[in-house]
Amino acid sequence: MTPFIHNGTEDTPTVKLDTSAPELLIAERSLPEDAHEFYKPIFEWLEDYAKNPNEKTVFRFELEYFNTSSAKQLSKILLFLKSLDKEVEIIWCYQLDDIDMFNSGKRFEKLTGLNFSMVSIPVIDDDDFTIITD
Repeated sequence: MTPFIHNGTEDTPTVKLDTSAPELLIAERSLPEDAHEFYKPIFEWLEDYAKNPNEKTVFRFELEYFNTSSAKQLSKILLFLKSLDKEVEIIWCYQLDDIDMFNSGKRFEKLTGLNFSMVSIPVIDDDDFTIITD
């Protein structure tokens, strides 16, 4: 299956969908002007993937921020993953100081009924380049 790779921009996330990789990934910022249109090729790839999915699908979300229209598309992705006939693991990453992103992951988990692994990632303080951890 042909991988789908999109290098992130200021307004669109990095997307790496490759069946040979250990994880599928959506990362960084998701603020596309037309979220439906941006996510359309992602759904097309997922529909093709669903015809012959891996025994276990690991999908990592490592988003810094997403807008409301992206949230709708993310929930559709998660519900699609739930419909797979195979094991699905969701890794939801959030920066230690970002309670909103943590809560978004918890809401998506509750909405979909999928099990989420909530993973905190260090915060980098840009002023002095200090990594802040627990």
